[in-house]
Amino acid sequence: MNLIIVDDDRLVCMSLKTILQAEEGITVLATGESGPEAVWLYGEYRPDILLMDIQMGGGNGLDAGEEILKRYPEARILFLTTFSDDDYILKALKIGSKGYLIKQDIASIAPALKAVMSGQSVFGNEVVTRLPELMKQRRGVDLSDYSMGEREKELVRLVAEGLSNREIADSMCLSEGTVRNYLSVVLEKLGLRDRTQLAVFYLKGEMR
Repeated sequence: MNLIIVDDDRLVCMSLKTILQAEEGITVLATGESGPEAVWLYGEYRPDILLMDIQMGGGNGLDAGEEILKRYPEARILFLTTFSDDDYILKALKIGSKGYLIKQDIASIAPALKAVMSGQSVFGNEVVTRLPELMKQRRGVDLSDYSMGEREKELVRLVAEGLSNREIADSMCLSEGTVRNYLSVVLEKLGLRDRTQLAVFYLKGEMR
């Protein structure tokens, strides 16, 4: 996997490069220090993944990511930041990034990169815990476009709000087994892997 790292802290860049290149199959093609440099480097190298900070001098990572994805819709961008700010998370989702990780969780970066390469979206634990609250603040995707029954739609909304299978079963007057069956059917219809992806899908859909 070919990677570009962009962070305005040169020490962070070099540390990440050293750590990640120690992983089998990862090559760091280049590093950069600003949003505009990220746009240029992506066009020059066309990496498999761009790993990028958000708050940087000379142009932030979210704006750079949006510009890159306009030019190269297939780009895989993974944000790595110290901030689990709601607005940042929403913007990262809206522009179509592949994930949002918190810098403090260094051990999660290499597995996250491999997950993105396999077609998944990845979000750090701190971000995942924010999703239910973000769901409550927004309307969510119109599920009528996905050939779902009313019970399936209700299940999606409850999952997006962070309810467990037991809580959903109580709310919908169903057994936990029936809830699991509904969830499996919904995930298959939407081509999603798990509850987290379902929550992310629901939130991103509202913002299109």
